[in-house]
Amino acid sequence: MADFFNAFEVFEMAEQVERDGSGFYRRAAGAAKDEGLKTALLLLSEMEQEHVKIFSAMKQELSGQPWAEGFEQENEAVLYLRALAAGKVFDPKENPADLVETMSMGDILRKAIVLEKDSIVFYTGMKALVPAEFGKGRIDDIIREEMLHVRMLSERLEEMKEF
Repeated sequence: MADFFNAFEVFEMAEQVERDGSGFYRRAAGAAKDEGLKTALLLLSEMEQEHVKIFSAMKQELSGQPWAEGFEQENEAVLYLRALAAGKVFDPKENPADLVETMSMGDILRKAIVLEKDSIVFYTGMKALVPAEFGKGRIDDIIREEMLHVRMLSERLEEMKEF
């Protein structure tokens, strides 16, 4: 029984986190009454979808590697991290209608920044479980993408303060 993930598996989980994020923002956009807010939320959803594509391409680059598949993952730490990836960064059960009805655009952007930071924490934790010889360095690519997302959201928030 292995006590670690390989980079291929981390990319699979990263794709799930990003799909959950995209769905969250898309559902929130559907509930938004303000067109500016709706447009911003749809942009966030598209950004998450773009991350899914990026992570999928990165995963495909690893697919020919002999270590990319086949580890047993039944210990509690591994099961916990899989559960975390399946809806704990962006909770698919959270009602985005509540979000858009009770929060300003600035509040939503701040929440999005927190969620993106949570995903960085998740990927940083995952990186600790991937040995160097099994693609640990590739996890840095995911973290860099999420840091870019945080920066973009932060810039959008700063732009709003000017108006």
